[in-house]
This record gives sequence, structure tokens and C-alpha cells, in this order.
Amino acid sequence: MPEILDDMATTPTENPDKLTHLPFPPVTRAHILNCSYHSWHPKYRTITPKARLIPLTQPFLDYLRSDGIILPDDEVRESQQENWSDHDSGIFSSSDNPDAQDSDSEDDGDGDVAAEWRDVHNNIKSVIAELGGNVVPKLNWSAPKDATWMNANSMECRQPNDVYLLLKSSDFITHDLEHAFDDCAETPEDSTSQLQIPYHLVLRKYVQVNPSVEFRCFVRRRRLLAMCQRDLNHFEFLFPMQHKLASLIQEFFDVRLRDTFPDENFAFDVYVPAPHTKAWLVDINPWAPRTDPLLFSWLELLEMDEPPVIDANDESEQFVRLSLNPSGKSESTTEEDDAYSEDDEDSDFDEEIWLPELRLIKRSDPEAFAFSTQQYSAHKMPKDVVDAAAGGEGLREFARDWQNILAKRREEDAAAHSSDED
Repeated sequence: MPEILDDMATTPTENPDKLTHLPFPPVTRAHILNCSYHSWHPKYRTITPKARLIPLTQPFLDYLRSDGIILPDDEVRESQQENWSDHDSGIFSSSDNPDAQDSDSEDDGDGDVAAEWRDVHNNIKSVIAELGGNVVPKLNWSAPKDATWMNANSMECRQPNDVYLLLKSSDFITHDLEHAFDDCAETPEDSTSQLQIPYHLVLRKYVQVNPSVEFRCFVRRRRLLAMCQRDLNHFEFLFPMQHKLASLIQEFFDVRLRDTFPDENFAFDVYVPAPHTKAWLVDINPWAPRTDPLLFSWLELLEMDEPPVIDANDESEQFVRLSLNPSGKSESTTEEDDAYSEDDEDSDFDEEIWLPELRLIKRSDPEAFAFSTQQYSAHKMPKDVVDAAAGGEGLREFARDWQNILAKRREEDAAAHSSDED
């Protein structure tokens, strides 16, 4: 939120009451770990899409952190060998590059890049088969959505090499591995055990998802404040269902999450597929600047008035929860509905209905015209590669340059080796 911070930045002498930073409560390591998929999934397994978790060993984490993309030889796809020319040798498979293969053989003995994490590799193969042959991967917090350009613009993985290609190409995954605790406040409860993150690979069964009915919801002090679309495009059909969706998500939160999640502040994502009568928990996100507030601003959420407290045992409660039946007509949850009609203007019971705002993108909103903008475009391949692919001559020029770079590196290595012998 740099624009907001710039607008709020000021010196104490100019205006001591003006904010200089967003008033977030301290974000702790414990809060980040509570939002990790492996922490909350066992508790909410029955209301989440089908998924399996694979604990990751240190050798596999070292592989994800290593430079370059070398895939296990026994999983190289024929389609990859056909689609990538000889000029790309050594980037995606050790079997394509004899020099790289010889180097690996010296380091690993048998040249098997997966030799030290073969058990993880076999578990991934087994889970893919168990979930029907098609899965979507993610790590503890993030999915490699920014790397789909490496996999035909899809998150769908049919074999372990598809998973490795996405994970190793993703900046989001790198953030999970290297920066999970960035900006966290130090607390007395922090311990050495919390510094060691139990990394897991999450493989979810692949299903065709309708992104128009995915919603992000914001919870502060165990009260659902607001909700909004996750897909930033205009969908006209959502507006007639706005109250029905808001009521369904509010009920889902009240029953499933409000009193069971360990932290009082968090954001969660839900999926409400047709016929829009049930919500599925997709993810839980930290109440922190790293979570995208989408159609809201964090300052707006942090300063938003809290909803009224609903106490089912308090007969004098002035607010009732709105629920909707499948037909979309509103129904009050009180048992006194039949005792009130439009003529009961003198009633002492002042019934008010409250639901958190479900913010949708209207046709007139600037975001409604973003269909041509590809998401996560800043994380895709370098501009030089894109420019080179725009024309045949450019691509040949890029290939020649790449070969020259490789030849120069080999000469430098040979010279360095020769000087060491002398």
C-alpha cells in the first residue's frame, strides 16, 4: 500500500495526529504459522477441497532453493524435449546437457538430482495417482500462480516434474522459503522451534474452478467485517445474489471459523460453487500487509466500525441475523416473525438486519475493464525473452547470444582450471 503510506506520511511538527503508518497489531511468528496450511487443514479438512499434505525433507528444500531448473531424468516429458530447442539445453533437464550431467555425476555419484529426496518424489507420484492424476500444488502459504507461464498457463500438474517446474519458477514460493517471518514482531513466546518451519507440499485435487464465485473475507476481533471478489472483473450475475451470498458466508464463518481458529484477526478465502448453497474453505491468510485486501484498503479495514455482537441467549438483543432460503427470500432467525407485520409500527422491538458488506466490481468500475490484463505479469519471463520470441529473427539472435554466453563461460572455466594446475 505505498500510495496510502505516502499520503499519510508526515512529520510530527506538521500534524501530530496524522498517521504515519498503518495501525496493524503486531504480527507474530505464531500468527504466521497458524495461517500455514498444515496448521489449520487437519481441523477444517471436511470443509476444504480434497487435498493431501507431504512433509518436505531438508534435501528437497535445498533443491527448491538451488539455482537453475534441473528435473529428475526419469520424469522428463517427451513434449518438453520437443518444445525446447537444443539452444535451451541444460536449463530444464540434466539429460539434455552432457556437461551438466557430468558435473552432477561428480557431485552426486550417480547423477540423480532426486537421489537424496527420492522418498518425497515417490510420495508425490503416489498422491497424484490417488487424486485422479491431476493436482494443483502449493506450499505452506502460497501457490505458484505467478509461474503458470512455465506450465501452459495452468496450475494443473499431471506428474512430479510439473510440480517441480512450477515451484522452482515461482517468486511466491521463494517468499515462503526465505521470507515467511519478515516484519514479524519479536515476542517472549518465540522459541527456536518456531524458527524451524515444518514445510509441507500441498497437492489439491484439480477441479475446474469458477473464479467469479471466490471471495476474500476479513475478520477482526472474531467478527466478520467485510467480503469481496477475488477475481477482479465484473460479473453481472453476482449482484442479484449479493445478499444471499453474504448471508451464506456469514453463517459459514459463525459456525465453522469464528470460535475455532486460534487467532482473532485473519482473512480467509471461500469458494461458493453453483447452486450457491454451500461454501468451501480455500485458504486462511494473515491479518498483515502481505495479504492483498483486493477491493478494500487496509486502512479502511483497520478503521471500519465493528458489527454488533449477536447473543442468541439475550432476549433483549436489538439485532438479528439475516438468513436466506434457497429461493433467495429473506427469513428472520427469530421465532417471533409471525407476531409482527407491517401494521406493528408501535412495537417496542426495533428489528434491524445487519450483514457485512460484500463488495463487488460494478460495470462502471475501472477494474471491470481489466480482462486484457494478465495477472502476475510482473513475475513472468524476462522482457528480452518475450521480445526475442516476437519474431523469428529475434529468436535466432537470442539463441546466438545465449550460445556465446555459454561458450565464454566455458572458456573462463577452462582458463581458471588451467591456472590452478600451474
